Amino acid sequence: MFKYLLILAFILTPLASKASDYAYFGFEPDIVTNYVAVKKKMGYVRLTVELMVEGDNLEIVEHHSPLLRDAIISIIGKQPEAKVKSVKGRSEIQLLCEEQVKELLTKETGKPLIKKLLFTQWLDN
Repeated sequence: MFKYLLILAFILTPLASKASDYAYFGFEPDIVTNYVAVKKKMGYVRLTVELMVEGDNLEIVEHHSPLLRDAIISIIGKQPEAKVKSVKGRSEIQLLCEEQVKELLTKETGKPLIKKLLFTQWLDN
């Protein structure tokens, strides 16, 4: 019996260590920015953004957060209303932001440092 528990622990240990290799960085305060709207001329969006950070790079990502925040705001500000208001469009915007953040972090640090960029809340008007 002990032998089986030891084997099970041996198998599960790498899985547990992989799960703890990520931390989350959230931009504070939420990002609020304008986008190009058709009828009102300008609309706004408020979103909560979380970065899934690899390893122990949380402090490095936090150090570069003003640059990353600006990039996200810039991308959203250029999006048309139809894209901002559709689920598919939001997914496309999320991917654009993720690619840009990874690119900027690679330029600044030599590595992308994040696994994923997530929009955890999205409110538009």
